[in-house]
Amino acid sequence: MSVWRLVRLKFGNSPVHFGEVGIGLEKSSERIRSDALFSAWISTYARLFGKAGVEELLERFPTKAKPESQPPVRMSSTFIYSRPEGKNEIYYLPRPLKFPINYPREDLPFFKEYKKLTYLPISVWHRWYQGEGFTKNDEEELIGRTKDKRELIDKTQKKPPVNDALHQAGTFNYGETFKPEKRPKIAVDRVNAATNLYHTGFVQFNWDQSNNEILSLAGLYFLLEFPEEDKSLETNLHAALSLLGEEGLGGRRSSGAGRFEIEWESSLPQDWQKILNHPKERTHHCVISLFWDDDSSVLKDLITDQCSYEIQERRGWIAGSPSGHNLRRKSVQMFLEGSVFPQPPLGKLADVTPEGFKDHQIYRNGIALSIPIKVKPEKISSDCL
Repeated sequence: MSVWRLVRLKFGNSPVHFGEVGIGLEKSSERIRSDALFSAWISTYARLFGKAGVEELLERFPTKAKPESQPPVRMSSTFIYSRPEGKNEIYYLPRPLKFPINYPREDLPFFKEYKKLTYLPISVWHRWYQGEGFTKNDEEELIGRTKDKRELIDKTQKKPPVNDALHQAGTFNYGETFKPEKRPKIAVDRVNAATNLYHTGFVQFNWDQSNNEILSLAGLYFLLEFPEEDKSLETNLHAALSLLGEEGLGGRRSSGAGRFEIEWESSLPQDWQKILNHPKERTHHCVISLFWDDDSSVLKDLITDQCSYEIQERRGWIAGSPSGHNLRRKSVQMFLEGSVFPQPPLGKLADVTPEGFKDHQIYRNGIALSIPIKVKPEKISSDCL
């Protein structure tokens, strides 16, 4: 029986800079994906337990050379959680790229409002994709929000809709949990000492201060699934993650960005137990991590007219070449979070070692973590999602 852990990253008043494909220094994503988290975590693990320790761990994961291996742990990407004053914690999950059960055919009056819901609170996620599905009240609430925006009603005068279950769950508050900001930086030319002003994008999660204590009102979380209890591995991963929190996650760490404290939950909250208690009528699986596989026979079974997915090229740089310069790692195409498949995808580590780099292998984590869901049975084009 698998063992689940929920890990929260509390950044307090420390900003973060998470670069993404197509995003320059002036912008930052509000979260970090599973392959980047895995790489940072493994690098810290190697410093703690040495080359032999990290190679022993990586040897346990499935790769192209040994696809049948059972991974010692699966991890999700990071997603936002918030702690609203006087309310329980809200955890957000990516909306699956399929319509939920009971979603109406005639959705023109509210489709734009629905499409904006890229992330859902897990209470709504559970109801839409594992429970009763989309309801008439949900439709009326989304239509109400659309009408309010068309009429340009001032927020201070707007009355809450009669049916406001989505609002009460925090469905529309995702963007209020963090604040993007730009900070000026100065670059100094090493040759002629000329200066150049530029800006770097950061994300600041909500925080407060009470009696000289920094309180994290929002941050990131992720899930771990162990195939069986492994206290030794869990202890080592905990230690490596703690060290990573002191050093910082993401870019611009020399500016103090990305530092965090961890909360490692040994027992899942009740809402999460509902999510992970597989529904009997499950029809599909939604990935909450990145997913990669190079086996055409595996992909043939997954990529059918019953799936909906998005793909992104994952590329970047590594440090540690013999010359002391950065090297570009090989790029791979990975399925993104929220992709839906008729069967649970498994995935592998992708070998992205640059040509000529002989020190050690470089991997990107394409091992999938998925949750079973129920979706609308009609065939729907992913283009409209």
